[in-house]
Amino acid sequence: MNAPVRLVRFRSEPGRAAVLLDVDGVLAPIVDRPEDAVVPDETRREVERLVGRYALVACISGRPAADAARLVGLDSVEYVGVHGLENHPGVPQYTPLIERLIADVNWPWRVETKAAVTAAFHYREAGEDEAQAAIARVVQGAETVGLAVQQGRKVIEVRPPIDVDKGTAAQTLLADRALTRALYAGDDTTDLDAFRGLDDADLDVAVKVAVGSREMNPALLNAADFVVDGTSGLLELLRQL
Repeated sequence: MNAPVRLVRFRSEPGRAAVLLDVDGVLAPIVDRPEDAVVPDETRREVERLVGRYALVACISGRPAADAARLVGLDSVEYVGVHGLENHPGVPQYTPLIERLIADVNWPWRVETKAAVTAAFHYREAGEDEAQAAIARVVQGAETVGLAVQQGRKVIEVRPPIDVDKGTAAQTLLADRALTRALYAGDDTTDLDAFRGLDDADLDVAVKVAVGSREMNPALLNAADFVVDGTSGLLELLRQL
């Protein structure tokens, strides 16, 4: 099934379908400081329209769910925080290891902790050579104590080694509601997990959208059905749903 036909089929039965969205880099443009991110009003209005049309509209974010909800500003949207890890019962045993890593590693830039679940080591303001040496220290420290590491857009995220990600989160949302069609839009490496989750969910229709940027992981290009140009391109796609 080619991409345009896939999109037409997805739109044809909205009562069986879910619109699943990342937040940063998808609804809100990437900024130097995540706390300064803003979802444009026109994007918010479009997401709100989709809530009235589709069986489910949800945001699956690396942010804590409450922070994603604050940023998007729509109570009618469902929010899944920290890639689905936020309320996992296995997380607390790893929190001391993450806290110790933050304290011990020599990281000269900002470290963002997410609901005591993960730590994001940001380096957007760093030079490339300087950043690589610091990244190596974080990776080595995390792997030494058995923590998982994932690289994103100018960030290294350290997380518990638990088999939960945006893909399993998407599958849970769909299974709980017996939905058989889904569209997911994302911009970063963690969104590849969501793409795989849709592929493995045995759906009637799955539409995978990559939101392009200069920093995007090239693997998103190969995995996506559609590639749109930044958050403005994603808004135009939402208007077609």
